[in-house]
Amino acid sequence: MSREPEFRPHRVVVLALDGLLPFELGIPHRIFGRPRDARGRLLYDVVTCSVRPPGPVRTDADFAVQVEHGPAILATADTVIVPASYELGPVFEQGVLTGELAAALDRIRPGTRLASICTGVYVLAAAGLLDGRPATTHWADADRFQRLFPHIRVDPDVLFIDDGDVLTSAGVAAGIDLCLHMVRRDHGTAVANEVARRTVVPPHRDGGQAQYIHRPVPDPQQATTTSARAWALGRLHEPIQLRDMAAQESMSVRTFTRRFREETGVSPGQWLTQQRVERARQLLESTDRSVDQVAREAGFGTAQSMRQHLQAALGVTPTAYRRTFRAEKETAALRR
Repeated sequence: MSREPEFRPHRVVVLALDGLLPFELGIPHRIFGRPRDARGRLLYDVVTCSVRPPGPVRTDADFAVQVEHGPAILATADTVIVPASYELGPVFEQGVLTGELAAALDRIRPGTRLASICTGVYVLAAAGLLDGRPATTHWADADRFQRLFPHIRVDPDVLFIDDGDVLTSAGVAAGIDLCLHMVRRDHGTAVANEVARRTVVPPHRDGGQAQYIHRPVPDPQQATTTSARAWALGRLHEPIQLRDMAAQESMSVRTFTRRFREETGVSPGQWLTQQRVERARQLLESTDRSVDQVAREAGFGTAQSMRQHLQAALGVTPTAYRRTFRAEKETAALRR
């Protein structure tokens, strides 16, 4: 009789630095602290550490946080997340690490996944972990970050960037998008969507979506595109023309397109593709429908079209995506 492999949750270590933003410090704990497997076991173990021995860490508010772990725990991490801080000193001013921060980062094992929220990216950059790679940060800080680190390919217009073992995000709420993306990457759409539902946030905002939407709250005196989006979501399996969406709001195509981008940060075509990719992921994970059937129900029409879109969005084929998450579910079922 084969012995059941030992269960070990994925350890996420959050590095708390002086001057941290309490909201951003709490994001990883909120998102990674919720997912469970089929047996109710937490899939992640989230802990916080400092670069110093356990003790208080200053925040940018009128209180400190008591951190229970020192830097040694970084050696146990599967993922390390660096939230934003307003007191990075030479890291922010000259792009160099302090001695204690360098010593802390040296404890991280090779192959550990690394992520930053907002200006936490300065820490990864100063450590040389982003040279020659794409990265992002808060749009208001992107120009300065690029000047300080010219060897990094900075994209100031996206919510987050997934470069495999290193991920970076823009400010504040984009950290939620990044953490949900990592949960989705690790355990699939259904798990990530359940976390989003419990957190009362949108289940998915694509990493390539614009950071800064010029009119995030629509003028109540003007029509919005909300009804058109709801209409489209109810018929993703059908061909949807831009003029049909505009007609739902009694707008011209030109006005509708401008208003849609102002409200969502992406074009109607980009938004439709994102929604269809999400629908395809859900069907691949949760049903036995063939790839051709999934392609039709998600609105891609053909398996070839869906394959191209999933490859572009996720880097994998529909078959490989299904195999990954089916294998995980079958393993969980065997353990019951």
